[in-house]
Amino acid sequence: MQKQNDYDNKRKKTLRWGYLFAVVALCVFVMFLGRIIILQNTNVQEIKDDYINNNYRTATLKAARGNLYASDGSILATTVMRYDIYLDFKTIKDTVYSNNIGALTDSLSKMFGKPRADFRKRFDEQRKKKNQYYALVKGLDFDQYDRIRNFPIFKKGKNKGGFIVDRNYKRELATTEIGAGTIGMDHGKYSSGLEGAFSKYLTGTDGSRLEQRVNSSQWKPIDYWKVNEPTDGQDVYTTLDLRIQDIAHSALEKQLINFEAKHGTVIVMEVSTGKVRALVNLTKTEDGSYTDSYNYALKDGIEPGSTFKTVSLLAAMDDGFIDENTTVDIGNGVWVYAGQRISDGHGHGTYDISDVLAKSSNVGTAKLITKFYGDKPSIFLDHLKRWKMLNKMDIELPGITKPFVYTPEHKKWSKGTFASTSFGYASNFNLLQLTTFYNGVANGGKMLKPLFIDKIMKDGKVLYDAKPEVMVSKMASEKAIKMMTSALTKAVEKGTAKSIFTPNLRMAGKTGTARFEYWLPGPMKYRASFAGFYPADNPKYTCYVMISEPNVSKGFYGGTVSAPVFKEIAGKTFLKTPQNVEKEMLVDKKVDLNKLVEPNVKVTVQNKKMPNVVGLIGKNIIPQLENLGYRVDFKGVGRIKEQFPLEGTSISKNQRIYLSLQN
Repeated sequence: MQKQNDYDNKRKKTLRWGYLFAVVALCVFVMFLGRIIILQNTNVQEIKDDYINNNYRTATLKAARGNLYASDGSILATTVMRYDIYLDFKTIKDTVYSNNIGALTDSLSKMFGKPRADFRKRFDEQRKKKNQYYALVKGLDFDQYDRIRNFPIFKKGKNKGGFIVDRNYKRELATTEIGAGTIGMDHGKYSSGLEGAFSKYLTGTDGSRLEQRVNSSQWKPIDYWKVNEPTDGQDVYTTLDLRIQDIAHSALEKQLINFEAKHGTVIVMEVSTGKVRALVNLTKTEDGSYTDSYNYALKDGIEPGSTFKTVSLLAAMDDGFIDENTTVDIGNGVWVYAGQRISDGHGHGTYDISDVLAKSSNVGTAKLITKFYGDKPSIFLDHLKRWKMLNKMDIELPGITKPFVYTPEHKKWSKGTFASTSFGYASNFNLLQLTTFYNGVANGGKMLKPLFIDKIMKDGKVLYDAKPEVMVSKMASEKAIKMMTSALTKAVEKGTAKSIFTPNLRMAGKTGTARFEYWLPGPMKYRASFAGFYPADNPKYTCYVMISEPNVSKGFYGGTVSAPVFKEIAGKTFLKTPQNVEKEMLVDKKVDLNKLVEPNVKVTVQNKKMPNVVGLIGKNIIPQLENLGYRVDFKGVGRIKEQFPLEGTSISKNQRIYLSLQN
């Protein structure tokens, strides 16, 4: 009886499992049947597209950005190729790997200075995982890439050696003479400097290629699929002259250090064309050195101080209110006008018009301008409008500030603010705008637009060649321009800038010493400026120098702080030979100008000082300098007749040496 019961229970249990299995099998069958029906009614293209979208993608191939050049063809910024190396361990055969891995890790160890065991351990791990896109190293230059691709295993290529190369472009500055503040950048939404200004020319057209998914985060290129090659950008030649840039940079930096100043700017403009030949902006860093990181020349609007007196007095000269016989009584150098106290730092008595500029008289300027325009300021302001002094400058470089001058329509305007405007306060201008005005005076009254682009080229062909652009064809009468030039020349010869006078080179210019943030408590802050042109009788270059926040205990006047920078730039950019340069205009002030050097001697650089190579045969000297690690630019053949830097100047390996040889 017990046996019968056990049998029945076992039978029931077996039947239950059988029924359960049948139900599961039926469900699977129904699901399978349903899947077949779905597949039969699904568009095959949709399946294909879904597969492709998940496993393949179209990747962008970035176009190489065009090169940025100085006017002489020296590269300022260039796009260089960088190589990323990946390894596909799945394609490397066991015999190839085992026979060559030792030699490969030896080679990698020597190249990168890491233990060979580290490479062997990583490679064995990745090979075990069958990684098809292992990142070995990124950012190699061509020489490094050319070396690594010939290593064991790698030299077999992609299909047998698993060697995958991904090429990328990187933007690099090619010179230290011009810093990031001037060259700038282009990061899409944010751009600055020359790179931002000419981005539409420098930027090429991107291409594309197909990539296959390796894993959830990695993709590798498909070589057999058609690649749409990118079109590289155009090359832009700027107006900057590296020789003049070098000179301006060196002169400004030296003076900033001497006066422990916060920052400074130099602009050098070619009179006849408006081309900006040098643009230097240096600011003090935490460690006390100076770097070009911000474009003060364009981005800062400042009260210019006394350099603006040239603007004010030219208006009165043009209107005929002022001539060579005009005089003004400045009394004891203090004058109260419309409740405002105006004073001069020095001088008293009666000044003629050239004395007002030469001695930089606030009282004299304010008395003359308020006398002629005080009841009709709009006539004075019309001159500023005509000279484009109230307009934001239309130039390629981004970020330039808009000028500001109080007008009668402004709620804060008064006769007192009008008087302040006449000698450079109660107003804001950027330095490029002021340089452009002075360049117009130097150019006989023809004001030219400042140019930063010389030409655009692609594949050796000139696509665009810049020509001078006239902003104002006649700023003032010929008589007024000549009168102003004479007054500015006197300011150098006998006035506040007489410390830079030299009989070898006539210079015309105006000093400026402006207090700023004078409404705040604390130590007084000054900007020292000098604006002018040279030679005074036949101007070739206009130059504006501004040095901000010099150490007051060492000096703060424009004639003391900024004018010497102007003099050094003028002497070295215009005078043709070292023999024409005064000793005090040289950097070391100890050079024997009469020293003659015998040719065919060995050149040595001692204590990082530039040797005298004038008179030596160029073909013998240039290779020696280059072998010492210096960059040499030269023109002509035969003996060297000019050199820059001059003998005794401190030089570094990244500094360019300019030589002029006989023709």
